[in-house]
Amino acid sequence: MPTPATHVWKPSTARTIVLDSFIPVPRGSTAVAPPPLNWPTKDPADVLDYQFDISPALVGNDGDVIASVDVMIEPANPGDLTLNSVMTDGPVAILWLSGGQSGIVYAVNLAIGTANGRTINRTILLPVLYLSLPPVPPNALVTDVGMVLTDQNGNPVLIS
Repeated sequence: MPTPATHVWKPSTARTIVLDSFIPVPRGSTAVAPPPLNWPTKDPADVLDYQFDISPALVGNDGDVIASVDVMIEPANPGDLTLNSVMTDGPVAILWLSGGQSGIVYAVNLAIGTANGRTINRTILLPVLYLSLPPVPPNALVTDVGMVLTDQNGNPVLIS
């Protein structure tokens, strides 16, 4: 009789962002704001894990870990990006995100509290675009050979 396999889940490093702006600035120079943090583009149909690693803020403080994570996503309309769950693994917050409207860049605002009392607030951008063929609406105008007619922007022409 075969033994069922046990699966070990590991978050994808392809969608990991490491905390920025903890680099020392030489004396006499001015600090420049870092570019906005952003995860790679997702398809509206994707349900994926996204990581935010705050290790640089905890250097020299062994044992300090994430104790709480508050997440706010903007915009937050029906059909927009959805937070399915949040997990932590030491200094890494792992967010499972789904949905979203194609053509919108979402702002995922994170407020992270650590066991030793540190608070870190960051916004990470997440663009959503169709990376696969978008669904064809049932009222789309279709030719005799099955081709969907589109407008100049690539959107299907709909029958009213």
